[in-house]
Amino acid sequence: MSSPKFDILTIADTCIDLVLDLGDILPKFGQVEQWIPDYFVEMGGSACIFACQAAKLGMRVGIIGRVGKDDFGKLILRRLDESGVDIRYMSMDPGLKTGFGVALCKPSGDRSILTYGGSLNQVFEQDITDEFLQSGKHLHYCSYYLQNNLRSHLPKILTKARQFGLTISLDTNWDPEGIWKGDLHQVLPFVDLFFPNEQEAMAIADKNNINEAIDYYLSMIQVMSIKHGEKGSITATQDQRFTTPVEIVTHVVDTIGAGDSFDAGFLTAWLKGLSLEKCAEIANTCGRANTLSQGGIQGQLTRQNFPLLSYGN
Repeated sequence: MSSPKFDILTIADTCIDLVLDLGDILPKFGQVEQWIPDYFVEMGGSACIFACQAAKLGMRVGIIGRVGKDDFGKLILRRLDESGVDIRYMSMDPGLKTGFGVALCKPSGDRSILTYGGSLNQVFEQDITDEFLQSGKHLHYCSYYLQNNLRSHLPKILTKARQFGLTISLDTNWDPEGIWKGDLHQVLPFVDLFFPNEQEAMAIADKNNINEAIDYYLSMIQVMSIKHGEKGSITATQDQRFTTPVEIVTHVVDTIGAGDSFDAGFLTAWLKGLSLEKCAEIANTCGRANTLSQGGIQGQLTRQNFPLLSYGN
């Protein structure tokens, strides 16, 4: 068998982000019109943002998914291609609208997101072929609670990935329904690296304490790194548990894509064989950089920012 074409595979949750900078405004109903300081339109989608950051860090990244045959779909394909992501498994569907999210951002870095699914949830079990899985060394899965056409099939897909020798990482992202349903207990045993944020980690585990949540996950997985906002990140295995601080950001532009870039930084370093401490440092730096620019990809760093990533596996 020939060696895999890609270091990392991922499954696209394609959408566009319309980012509204609210400043000090709170939206009001009742026909009230209000001024806002700024807006920004950019490619969104956790897997897409992740893929762009991993490619910029030197990884060979393949992504599979669909976009609508519209201007937003064209923008997504262009951004992926510009970032160095291989889009041979992406397609345009004239029967789809490209997914769309409206992010309402506050100066504190907090945000509320309203999402129209469209192409975001248009990958199906039959799309994840043996040929696709055999083309990569690692599978990173995002948006567990949004890609519900794949959710019940994920254990089968991950079983195949394992059979083909892939390592696996997971970032569930937020559950917009707030009920954290699904059979994650059937998925987590396949996962080498788990990347929740603090709120997601506790909600999924149904724990009020982050250390109790970590204990819950480590009964099933090898490594997890929890995004901890301005406090940095918590990385844990059966043998060690440590917090990695991050340099303070004095002015957050927005936090869109910060977690996805964090995942890409950690995973790239891990695939390069670096220590977990270095993985966490690089991940924090990638996530922090994302908060300094608008949207999910404009502030992403490159391999030139991390000399260590030029070496290794």
